[in-house]
Amino acid sequence: MDAAERPSLSKKQIAAVAAGNALEFYDFLTYSFFAVQIGQALFPGQSDETKLLFSLATFGVGFVTRPLGGFIIGRFADRRGRKPAMILTFSLMGAAIVGLSLTPSYALVGMAAPVLAALFRMLQGFALGGEVGPNTAFLVEAAPPNRRAFYVSLQFATQNFSILVAGCVGLLLSSTLSPAALVEWGWRAAFLVGAMIVPFTIAIRRSLGETLQRDEEPGESPPVRKIAVVAIAGMLLLAGATIGTYTVDYITTFAQHALHMDAKIAFGATVVLGVTMTSFNLVSGWLADRYGRKPVALTAWLLLFLAGIPAFLVMAQYRSAATLLPMTALLALLMGLLTPASVTLFTEALPARIRAGALGTVYAVSIAIFGGSAQFLEQLLTDKTGSPIAPAFYMTVAIGIGVIGIFMLEETGRKARGAEAPLAVPATT
Repeated sequence: MDAAERPSLSKKQIAAVAAGNALEFYDFLTYSFFAVQIGQALFPGQSDETKLLFSLATFGVGFVTRPLGGFIIGRFADRRGRKPAMILTFSLMGAAIVGLSLTPSYALVGMAAPVLAALFRMLQGFALGGEVGPNTAFLVEAAPPNRRAFYVSLQFATQNFSILVAGCVGLLLSSTLSPAALVEWGWRAAFLVGAMIVPFTIAIRRSLGETLQRDEEPGESPPVRKIAVVAIAGMLLLAGATIGTYTVDYITTFAQHALHMDAKIAFGATVVLGVTMTSFNLVSGWLADRYGRKPVALTAWLLLFLAGIPAFLVMAQYRSAATLLPMTALLALLMGLLTPASVTLFTEALPARIRAGALGTVYAVSIAIFGGSAQFLEQLLTDKTGSPIAPAFYMTVAIGIGVIGIFMLEETGRKARGAEAPLAVPATT
């Protein structure tokens, strides 16, 4: 069938992919938001600082298996299809999140508690590493040519909507439970909220059509050198975007631990973060389709490079909701603009027949190296230097690296609008 004749997938099916993606990231990021409470429940140590470092290190363990998931499940998606890969990743994530939420405390089972937590985090990481490539490839291939960036923005908008939901759950729990109850069972309840919807989302994913076209791009393959340059550029921009994202996500823990602010205010910042990033992810996709991927991405990268340190200085100096919430909104706005345009640029630069595997692997490797260590290193830098704004310096360096990656890639928006047609095929019923 000619590419121009293939009907695109329905909006309902695209929404189903985005919804499943949101649930996966809700489970993964909830750990970050409850790092303080999980540290006290599952890890050994003589001080809260030691327990928190063990907790954040285990959060980082979840990134170790992401490259393996990105490569294995990404290759599976390029050979067997995006749909079976997305069903597999969500099933694995559901099993991991239930296991982690039911892990007994350190007081009950000793060292078995942190060992089990690490194993379930590794399974979560494997699943999430395998999710990004097939999901993003599906959205790019299902989109009308002039709306690809907007479709990809749904990937990130739903991820950040999950931050909003996690923040609301955290705010509700921290407002109604005592600190002891949060440590004992509150964080477990937050995880199980996401796990309850796993069977429903798997059923939705089973109804999806398939976008993989095994006869795509029959012509000559791009030179290996060109693909290598694209991969390196993608790793640089994804490393910068990941450190930026997890630094902004870290504001919840930063406000509680470094600034000694009330948990309710900290989780309020998480709600602001989720609303702002979700909204501006969609704005980024719309702008990138209208004005090009590279101009939108580069503008956001440069503004974040300039704003990071001043924003953290204001939060550290005044330590109030009146400064924490606006500065969180500013950083979230810039991260929201930055990511969809950048990832669309990188994804479109990859050949379709290796898109899911290459994107998933590069994404997972860059995140495993830089994202998995980000919050641990930022907490360690804060403890060692005594400076609460240490995370801002770390993030600013990373954003500078990401700018290099953007400059290495050619603009793909004009080609997507003028030369390519939708790649999706209808769902079977």
